[in-house]
Amino acid sequence: MSDDLHRDAERALERGRRLDRRIPSVLLRPPISTLGYWWGTAVGWVWGGLWSTGPVERRGGLWVFRGLPRWAFGRGGVCVGGCYLTGDVDPSDAVLRHEAVHRRQWRRYGFLMPVLYLLAGRDALRNRFEIEAGLEDGGYLRSARR
Repeated sequence: MSDDLHRDAERALERGRRLDRRIPSVLLRPPISTLGYWWGTAVGWVWGGLWSTGPVERRGGLWVFRGLPRWAFGRGGVCVGGCYLTGDVDPSDAVLRHEAVHRRQWRRYGFLMPVLYLLAGRDALRNRFEIEAGLEDGGYLRSARR
């Protein structure tokens, strides 16, 4: 990762930490955040169930729904609660690692996750949730590993 990209990523993470400090703690407590996570998972199941034409399987702690039409999910796929919704391509282990982090984010933020994600912006290189999940694993940056 270039120095500029690294600095931008650190700034995005710091902005996220500042925003987190402003969230009323009651909204992040397990009864509330867990309820929001399960609500997200239910939404993912309904959406995936409606549009998936491929296999549905449990992988990496996620329910993976494949075969959705391109308009039914963002980018290469989307994590909603404990569900990963994607197209026809079988997700790699790296992508599933990335999406598993999003699942943990859903467990932490619950109902707030969609709003916080939108506030973080569409640019993955500046979106704290994508940075935390790993830009390389998510396919946003080329791997520096050989």
